[in-house]
Amino acid sequence: MSQARSMSAREPIRERRPQFWQVAKRCCQIAATVDVAFFFLFHILGSPILAWVNVISVTMYVVAYRALSKKQNRLAIGLIWAEVIIHAGLGIVLIGWDSGFHYYLLMFIPALFVSMGLRAAVMSLLGLWSYYVALYLVMWFIEPVQPIAPGALLAVYLFNLSVVFAMFSYLSFFYLTMVTTANRKLRRMATTDPLTGLFNRRHMTYLAEKELARFQRSGHPVAFLVLDIDHFKAINDQHGHEAGDRVLEEVAGIIKAQLRTQDLIARWGGEEFLAVLPNTGLNSAQASAERVREALLAHDWLAKTGERIDITLSAGVSEFRRDDDLNSAISRADRALYRSKEGGRNRVELEVV
Repeated sequence: MSQARSMSAREPIRERRPQFWQVAKRCCQIAATVDVAFFFLFHILGSPILAWVNVISVTMYVVAYRALSKKQNRLAIGLIWAEVIIHAGLGIVLIGWDSGFHYYLLMFIPALFVSMGLRAAVMSLLGLWSYYVALYLVMWFIEPVQPIAPGALLAVYLFNLSVVFAMFSYLSFFYLTMVTTANRKLRRMATTDPLTGLFNRRHMTYLAEKELARFQRSGHPVAFLVLDIDHFKAINDQHGHEAGDRVLEEVAGIIKAQLRTQDLIARWGGEEFLAVLPNTGLNSAQASAERVREALLAHDWLAKTGERIDITLSAGVSEFRRDDDLNSAISRADRALYRSKEGGRNRVELEVV
């Protein structure tokens, strides 16, 4: 078990953060485009060294992009790191701190904690901070090697500031979208059954309690259906668990199709489903359960081999009473379900008043 955890911890980053690598590819495209613009800009400003540095930078981004496409993510990240660190350092040393090339180093900060583990991210962050401070201190003691006119320096600064501003905006939007998507997935995982897409037992209990609280205030009727697939174990034994899972999915879909949108439906157990029907009396609930049962009979059930499977469903129906709680109302529907099983299955039974 410990070995499995260790292997999971060393699992390639690309498998755990696929969205990040798509953004990294987009950033390579944007950065390469910016470097092409820099090539012409520095030729115009009379700084040929920096102009030709951008040719090397574009090449590095192209190679990094191709590496990302081939899932060679470590190589790609290494190239991107090297390009930004060397390019920023050369820009500052050649034309000065006021050129704004140091801003590109700051873009690594949010990306560090997405692209690597915590320990590596912290170590990389300390290294980045040390490099940033070292560049700043160096420029206190030396003059730019290839200075440009103040107006041109201002133009370079504004260009760099605008690019970094745009890139930070893009990355912020990505991180916000990623967090929002992750939260949505977590909420769905916490409230739904992964196989059928119905509510899970825990969330159904919460929703049913809310519905019963409404009953206590308004007195509107609330009915319960407990539905169970007949001889489900035999289906698994004869046709395999894959066929059993497919049956559960399709039964869930049929139940949803036959009940109303305001009805609450959950996978309550292995092959058992619970439905809570607001504003529904006992007779109407019985009719709803019969509708579900007949829809299952009308459905064409075929195994993967093409062999027909006989799927039937038994159901028990109860109605919430003033002296009830959730467990007692469901227990009465359960007892009705047992009577339907004992009575030959493929039938709907009402609670005994």
